[in-house]
Amino acid sequence: MPHQQGIKVIAQNRKAYHDYFVDEKYECGIALFGTEVKSIRLGKVNLKESWAQIRKSEVWVEGMHVSPYEQGNIFNRDPLRARKLLLHKNEIRKLDGLVMRQGYTLIPLELYFRDGRVKVQLGLCKGKQLHDKRDSLAKRDSDREIRRALREKQKQSVICQTECKGMIRFRRK
Repeated sequence: MPHQQGIKVIAQNRKAYHDYFVDEKYECGIALFGTEVKSIRLGKVNLKESWAQIRKSEVWVEGMHVSPYEQGNIFNRDPLRARKLLLHKNEIRKLDGLVMRQGYTLIPLELYFRDGRVKVQLGLCKGKQLHDKRDSLAKRDSDREIRRALREKQKQSVICQTECKGMIRFRRK
């Protein structure tokens, strides 16, 4: 079977963008067993309540639910077990310093296949207060209204242009 090229997104943690400010994003590998990869390939994974932490200079993702593979029988693992993330040492040191000193949190934002390998997009995040959440919702709503108004204005100008061209042709005949 040939290697798959490109990126195929498996799961996204949209709630993280609602609850946190994402300052930086890191791509990292993840250590999985065979039945877990097969289950992820089927899309049976949930990132909603997951987070990452650094223990003994290693990054571990907690709370990521990978459903057991149906044909896996005795080879299936615990769905909520901690899974090791694969990062360079200098990246781990940098993240450890930021998490310890500045109050950042590590949150998995996305799980995807890149060239046939499972990757996790890890976000360096700060928590939002309630008023920040309200501000971001209001900003999103206003942006949506602006886009809708521009779209309507553009449709009106296209209709006006086509009507004007039709009238000019009618007059010439």
